[in-house]
Amino acid sequence: MPAEASRDQAARAARADAGAARGAPASPLTERQEARRRRILSASAQLAGRGGFDAVQMREVAESSQVALGTLYRYFPSKIHLLVATMQDQLEHMHGTLRKKPPAGETAAERVAETLMRAFRGLQREPQLAEAMVRALTFADRSVSPEVDQVSRQTTAIILDAMGLADPTPAQLSAVRVIEHTWHSALITWLSGRASIAEVKVDIETVCQLIDLTVPTDTAH
Repeated sequence: MPAEASRDQAARAARADAGAARGAPASPLTERQEARRRRILSASAQLAGRGGFDAVQMREVAESSQVALGTLYRYFPSKIHLLVATMQDQLEHMHGTLRKKPPAGETAAERVAETLMRAFRGLQREPQLAEAMVRALTFADRSVSPEVDQVSRQTTAIILDAMGLADPTPAQLSAVRVIEHTWHSALITWLSGRASIAEVKVDIETVCQLIDLTVPTDTAH
């Protein structure tokens, strides 16, 4: 019984630490914690890039990132948490790259389509990593909501940047959500071999036309 109580106490502490480690506003990461988190995410991406979803084992991630296994679980309670966070990190890196070389399309729809296809091609270069991250996102349950929300916010930020919007209307945000859903679905169908890159491009360009329908009437001309 004492051993079980100790395990329960440790589990409660791990859950509390995990919330802080994932960057809750009340407990920002220290420089050392952030460096540790970066190593974990880097190890996760490298393992997934070499062998896909099944290659990401928590013990191997811990060894590769030089952290104790218990410490890894305090940051990421499961492999799904870790891989969804890895996707957010990859999107953040893509966002930085896209900002350095903004899309050149004349309309917002063209710029968003170009941006999402550039992001798609970035994932295409590492298909096993893309498969692992998308698979984790698909498997994620409510316990992974904070990480899934971060992925969604990062994707939204990428699209809004391409649109050139800082204060979108509700209609524009609705269009962005539909574009996000289509982009995610396109990734899944491509990864499963059910869609070609050309088909993905057409789908992305088609859904981005929704943006034109959300331009406020007084600014449409």
